This record gives sequence, structure tokens and C-alpha cells, in this order.
Amino acid sequence: MAEIRDYAAVGDCRSAALVSRYGSVDWLCWPRFDSPSIFAAILDKEKGGYWSISPAAPSQFERAYIRGSNVLETHFICPTGHATLTDLMPVASEEFKRRHMLPDHELLRQIVCTEGEIKLEVAFCPRPYYGARELKLQNLGAHGLRLEFRRGAYFLRSSIPLKIDGNEARAEISMRDGDVLQFSLSYSEESPAILPALGENATASIERSVKWWQGWAARAKYQGPYRDAVVRSALALKLMAYAPSGAITAAVTTSLPERIGGSLNWDYRYCWLRDASLTVRALLGLGYIEETESFMTWMLHATRLTQPQLRVLYNVFGGMARREEELDLAGYFDSRPVRIGNGARHQLQLDVYGEVIEAAAQYAQRHGHFDRTTQKVLIGFGKYVAKHWNLADEGIWEPRSGGAHHTHSRLLCWTALDRLLALSDKGFLDGVPRQQFEQERGRIRQQIEHRAWNEGLQSYVSVLDGDCVDATLLRLPWYGFEEAQSLRMKSTYRRIRQELSAGDGLLFRYRSQPPEGAFGICGFWAVEYLALGGGTLEEAHALFDQLLKYGNDLGLFAEEIDPGTGDALGNFPQAFTHIGLISAALTLEEKERGESHPAAQTGENVKSGSREVIQ
Repeated sequence: MAEIRDYAAVGDCRSAALVSRYGSVDWLCWPRFDSPSIFAAILDKEKGGYWSISPAAPSQFERAYIRGSNVLETHFICPTGHATLTDLMPVASEEFKRRHMLPDHELLRQIVCTEGEIKLEVAFCPRPYYGARELKLQNLGAHGLRLEFRRGAYFLRSSIPLKIDGNEARAEISMRDGDVLQFSLSYSEESPAILPALGENATASIERSVKWWQGWAARAKYQGPYRDAVVRSALALKLMAYAPSGAITAAVTTSLPERIGGSLNWDYRYCWLRDASLTVRALLGLGYIEETESFMTWMLHATRLTQPQLRVLYNVFGGMARREEELDLAGYFDSRPVRIGNGARHQLQLDVYGEVIEAAAQYAQRHGHFDRTTQKVLIGFGKYVAKHWNLADEGIWEPRSGGAHHTHSRLLCWTALDRLLALSDKGFLDGVPRQQFEQERGRIRQQIEHRAWNEGLQSYVSVLDGDCVDATLLRLPWYGFEEAQSLRMKSTYRRIRQELSAGDGLLFRYRSQPPEGAFGICGFWAVEYLALGGGTLEEAHALFDQLLKYGNDLGLFAEEIDPGTGDALGNFPQAFTHIGLISAALTLEEKERGESHPAAQTGENVKSGSREVIQ
């Protein structure tokens, strides 16, 4: 069975599929990320369903994305010959889509024998609704195979006939050097369905998709030493963007475990405002303005019914995430339960406000103004923060153990008010209640400085008046609340390393029993702390280099890392980790160019260590 690190993601900014290094599509949900699956073998090999194209004989497997794209090539190396499998969900420009009839959703697979002879086995084993529904395959002759489920229909076209056996279709084929096979799986909820042609049409679709992705990737402004890793992370984040609405999901999977055999298995196919805001900030730093504008528009739409309150997560259309339920699936390496929906949908997480407003501040800093509606919404968020910042909340880690007074939530409430005041100073917002915001911002600072600092430990702590640390304390300098080189932060950093080190530069997010994996983004937070003055740039680069090796061979990261084996844990690919990678690379590049602290550009009353004055 393939492990998490063995997977690659292909997608079209509406949904995504996971393809194993052995040529099997083991995860696919249509029409959107949080729809029921048709392939879910990654969660249950027997029930979940899969679509494999692989050599009949023992082989070696090598793979890579076509440079600058999300088009995957897997190379089968057999004793008798070689073949290359290309996997993608076709994408095209808006202009092309206006002039041509295209299927709503398509997964295109092409295999080419490049040397000698090779025998292949094809197994198409769909299992609708997470393997829980019966199906019947119909042979439509020249139109391929048809499978109906609920209000939609799947069509599989191929350049070779497949033999139906019950609810599966299979084939064995021998290929010689130069032979080409193509397969197109499409899905439609409207009639008549558009069935894409194979042959030259499919070849052109591959070329067009590669060009589209490479054009998008080439827009990334980052030119530092980690460009390959940064661009791959940006491409991964783009896969998680839902183009029709502008939403950005946290991951494309559900229930990949944070601990093998454990119950920390959650559905991440939703849009967490915190993750999305951080994603926008990373993409904005790379110069992707359209994605930022789309997200701002989506956010205003999604929150229109709850303003000024913000939910923790939404679906891609701005609705409430579905109620959490458990599925009858074995789980990834027996990690149960397998869940869909997410119980965090009713949680209170006050840090969300700071992340959203910080993202808006960065957008305004670079690219302009807000209309009256947006100004009103942002000020409304600020008024809510000014009134409620002293509440206990669930906090960024969503422990499901009840509310607490988290330092990180206080920090982001402080950030929200500080950025709104800065936006007012710069003329981006009219009508900010300055006296109220300044007063509450001061009260939050006083509380953090007195009650989040443990004199006995000589460290900031994760909960007011507490005695434990967590990795979010590394963010105090990033938002400009505390100087990275201050005695307090240096002492806190030593404490975090002492308490949370998972070895080789990795960090746990907090201490737990039994322990989870090291949390991917936390290591990159440490890189930024060092780069901002907590250490030297040389130390920050060394740590960054250490962390890069924990991506898989394609440069994709999961949520967590097993510190003992280096294996990937948690949902995959994970936006949060890729955000951390991009942000750390940008911070390193900015500091080497001598640019000011990021918070100095968007905040008002920040402590950056370089004494920039904000106008």
C-alpha cells in the first residue's frame, strides 16, 4: 500500500486527485473538493475504489512534475522496456474556454512506450460515495463506459477496449516503442454531457495545460535561492484554490492521520479563514494579485450572513461546513475513524480576525484601496474584536477540550486592531473609532506582557498564567508585538527548543501524550524568527535547508512529519506547511535585501527591531 509521501496531486482549481508513484489514482472527489469520493483507496484499499495503470512485471518507478506545472509524469522502468504515464486535469485560459466546448471535469491519462516492450494492466474500480453505494457500469460502445450516480454521470473513454467485470473494468495490453494509449474520465451534472475526444485533441489538451501552468508559475516574483521549492509550493496552493468562488481549501483530503493508528483524523477539504488568509499573504508576496482579489471577494460573500462574526471554516461557496460524521472505512493504515464534515465549524477562534485583517492590510499596502462596503466590513470586524478579545476561545490548534485564554489569540486580536489603526492612518479606512481601538489594543498588550510571561520559566507561555509553551509564540515578533532579539524572545526561543524540539530542526506544535508528529509549519516559523533577528541569517538558511528535505520527492509537504522516520503524516498536500515555506523564503529574501520588517509595513505600533516609523 502506498504511503502518504508516495502521492502526487493533480487538479484544475476545482478539485484534485491523488496519484500514487505506482500509477494508481487513489483519491478523487467530484465536482468539488468536499464532494463524495469516487476513488478513496488511500483510506480503504478494499472499499474505497481506485484506477490503476501499471506494469504487469516488477518495475522501478520514477516521477516528476513537468517543470513549472501540475502535470505529472511517472516513468515505468521494466526489464523489457520503458513507458511514461502522464496524469493531469486539463486547464485552459478563459478565452479558450469561451471558444470551445469542454467537459466540466476531466482526468486525462496518457501512457507512451518510450523504449522496448512493456505489458500493462489497467484496472478501473470506481466506488461512489466513499465506497458506500452500488454502481452499474454501462458499455456505450464508441462513447466508452458510463456510470451514473445521484444527479451526475461519469464517462470513461479509452483508446483500447476495457472488459466489464461486475462493477469494474479491466484490460491487459502490450505496448511497443512509440505506442500511445489515452484515457479520459469525465463527469457532468448537466445534459447533454460533453465527451472529450482522444487522439490529437488529448495531446493538445496536455500541451495546453502545461503551458497554462508554466505561465502561471513564471509570474512568481521570488528570485532567491529556493525558487524551485517556492514555486512548487505556490503550485500546490493554486491546486487548493476553488476558482469559481475564490475560496482556498486547507487540503484536498480527509482523515489522513496525524498519528498512525490514532483518531486524529479530520476533514480538511474546507476553507479555514486563517489558512486562506495566510495563503493569500504568501501568494501576494509572490505577486499573485488576482488570487488575493478573488479571496477578498469570496470572504465578503461568505461572511455576509454572520458579519461581524466570523466562522472558523466555510465550504467553498461560503456555506457552513457539513456536520461531522464517521464513515465505514478501514482508514489509512487502520487509522480510524474516517470522518467527513468538521466539528470545528461551531468553534470560537479569535485569531481568525487578526489573520483576515492582516491579509487585508497587506493587500492595501501593495495594491490600492477598499470600497465602502469592504471598509465597513473590516471596521465591523475590529469593533467585534474590541468588544470580545477577552473571551476564552478554542485557539489555533482546535484541541476540542474547551475554551482557554490563548496567548496566540490575544496576539492576533492585538494585530487586528493595530492594522486597522494603521489602515486608518494611511487613508485606506474612514470611520475607524480610533480611541476605542487604541485603548483596547493597549489593554491587550498589557495583558500579554504581564500574564503571558512566566517569570519563573523566563518564557512567554501558550495560555495566560500558564506554564507551557507552544510554537505559536514564535509569531510574537512576526506580527511586530515583540522584537525578535529581545531578551524575552531569546529566552522564549530557548524554551521552545528545549520543550518542543523533535530533532533535526523539527518542532512539535505543543507537547502531547502520546506524541504527534512534528508540525510542518512550526519549523518554518523558527526560520523566520531567526531571520528577523532572533539569530543570524546563516542560522536561518541552515535550518531552512534542513526542513526542505522533509518534503517528498516532488516537493510536496503534509501537515506533520514523523520525527523518527521522516514519513509524512496528516492531510496532504497541506496548505499550512507550504504557506510556511513560502513565507520563510520571502522573509529571508527581504532581510538579505535589507528591507524592513514585514510588520513594519502594515502595522502601526510594532516592535520590529529596526525602528521603522509607520506613516
